[in-house]
Amino acid sequence: MKKSIMVGTLLGAFAAGAQAQSASTLDLQQALAQAQKAAADATVAAQQAQAALAQIQASAAAQQSKPARAATVTQESGEGLLLKSGGDFVKLYGLLDMSLSRKTNADKVGHTLNDMPVAWFSGNRWGIEGQHELAGAGGLKAVFKLESEYELPTGNMDSPGVLFNRDAWLGLESETIGKITLGRQNTLAREFSKIYGDPYGSAGVTMEEGGYSNNNDFKQFIFYSGSATGTRYDKGIVWKKEIGKFVAGVGYQLGGIPGDFDSGTTRSLGLAYNGGQLNVAGFWNSANVNGYRHTSYSVGGNYKIGMVRLNTGYVHYQAEQPNLLGQREDRAYTISARFSPAGRFDYELGWQTMNADKAAVNGSGYVLNAFANTGSATKTATGKRKTLYASTFYHFDKRTELYLALDRLVTDGTYLAAQANGFKEQNEAAVGMRFKF
Repeated sequence: MKKSIMVGTLLGAFAAGAQAQSASTLDLQQALAQAQKAAADATVAAQQAQAALAQIQASAAAQQSKPARAATVTQESGEGLLLKSGGDFVKLYGLLDMSLSRKTNADKVGHTLNDMPVAWFSGNRWGIEGQHELAGAGGLKAVFKLESEYELPTGNMDSPGVLFNRDAWLGLESETIGKITLGRQNTLAREFSKIYGDPYGSAGVTMEEGGYSNNNDFKQFIFYSGSATGTRYDKGIVWKKEIGKFVAGVGYQLGGIPGDFDSGTTRSLGLAYNGGQLNVAGFWNSANVNGYRHTSYSVGGNYKIGMVRLNTGYVHYQAEQPNLLGQREDRAYTISARFSPAGRFDYELGWQTMNADKAAVNGSGYVLNAFANTGSATKTATGKRKTLYASTFYHFDKRTELYLALDRLVTDGTYLAAQANGFKEQNEAAVGMRFKF
């Protein structure tokens, strides 16, 4: 009996041991399989890392084998100093205009003045502009412009304390989206009316700024293209796009007043057709100036006949004024011609008439410019402002030119122009020299 019990005990222990040994073997087999799989995964990862490293090394070698993109510096005549590398560039440029002038009725007594004015045709300026191609953006470029005006006779800043008073903007440009610029810049209306506002600018509307003569009696047509801050936007947003022979544009000026989305704002639309021989443009423009709404719309263009370019345009302007004064309404017309024969000379002749009805005047009785602040006015004037002008240029080359210019201003009715100091007429003459770099 005891032997049977001992035999059974031994058999049970042996069976239990055999069972434990079997389980241990299974665990070892599973651990071994996992280790083998981990080793295989590590091998694959190592191979992938080696392949990636090889690609990086190959790319670095390829970049090193490419020649460095060299920057070039050029200075085309009258186009500024250009530093260019691939699709990127920065340009330094400027313009100097020195004039000697003679003007009648230069003060309230009626004296004649011989002087060296700030500039006759073009504000003296220097500026920097450029662009940068954005990688992988389908031709999109970052663009900018900084432009400052100064007074050549004295060296003073044109706007004391404001360095870049002409332009200070940043934007984006491509063939797909057009050109979007944000900051201080010309009004949109100014850019679309320049092709007929006077004969000195480009024949067609372009994506660049420019146009209109500077410090003379026949500059006044420009003020119908104004904004809440003059003929340039502060805090402006401008979009322009070329669509075949057409150019479309939208302009908006922020007022910057918390909770008030109207005061100080300007809204503008422009459309132009650049046909080459025939060019036509127009705009609609509206601004809130110190709580009063000013609105203008205009249409005009130019036509080339051989060596002659004829320009003509019309503008209608309305301005809200204090209730006792009523609403101002202007109708203005311009016509001019530019004759550019072969050789070094060209000739310009023009006429402007500005018909004003109930135009607010300042404390001296002079009619305020279009888009000026009328809030403090107490009186109005009605009449016409008429200007006849002529000029001739002699071009040494694309950089340097001499000019002779004349104009005659006449007003009627109760219209008095500040330039004539209360007199009904004024004659001006100037000789000058312009140099571009």
